[in-house]
Amino acid sequence: MFDWINHPLFHIFGFIPFSVLSALDILIVSFVFYRLLGLIRGTRAAQMLVGLFLLVTILLAARWQEMTALAYLLEQIRSILLILLVILFQPELRRMLVALGQSRILRWFYRVEPTRVIDELVSAASQLSERGYGALIVVAREAGLQAIIESGVPLNSSVSADLLTTIFTPRSPLHDQAVVIQGESLVAARCTLPLAEEVEDQRMGTRHRAAVGVSQETDAVAIVVSEENQTISLTVGGGLARGLSTDELRQRLRELLTAGERLGVSQADALTEA
Repeated sequence: MFDWINHPLFHIFGFIPFSVLSALDILIVSFVFYRLLGLIRGTRAAQMLVGLFLLVTILLAARWQEMTALAYLLEQIRSILLILLVILFQPELRRMLVALGQSRILRWFYRVEPTRVIDELVSAASQLSERGYGALIVVAREAGLQAIIESGVPLNSSVSADLLTTIFTPRSPLHDQAVVIQGESLVAARCTLPLAEEVEDQRMGTRHRAAVGVSQETDAVAIVVSEENQTISLTVGGGLARGLSTDELRQRLRELLTAGERLGVSQADALTEA
């Protein structure tokens, strides 16, 4: 029987066989590294990964240059490196497992219901708009927001419209800046976001600039409620859609948080004009 999976399609450099199984192997490894880098981007783990890479480079250089004492010292560290990696990257490993469980492939086996969080976000935006309270809500997707989360006050509470409304009440000590939501948890409040430097509308306020800024640097979705005109806006991918109704906000959140679609600048302009 012909083994088409392991049969070489061609040879790299004339002697390394490359088969369908080799291509599948490379794709799986590439996907794992891509998701891992996406999860640690913007977190302290990225800095630790650079330090780890530097440590491995020094170890290889010490062996190559026959630096016996340094090589011996690093060899002892290598024996506990696996345990050290688990300890250092424990939050990132947990997020990676959660992201793997939420992948589209595994969703065929169970049903994910993000509607509760979406309903709470829409209800909160509606209440805040009616009361004339300004708000900035960042919803994380695949990219890590650890650096932003660490700039605020940790909460780790369940997402609810009442909690969001309470946080953004003007007299609340947490009402300034942004809250960050990951999954079904409101992880932090009073978080500092990067401001967009170049915007089309120079009259854009600080909240909208911060929302556009975080959407330019990450794949997060940001909801902005204006205290000046009580309008609800949505930003993602650097695009800004203003004046959304609650139904429009709910529809866009469902598309972005369940299907992983991105709202481009042209789509935002079209939605705003509509």
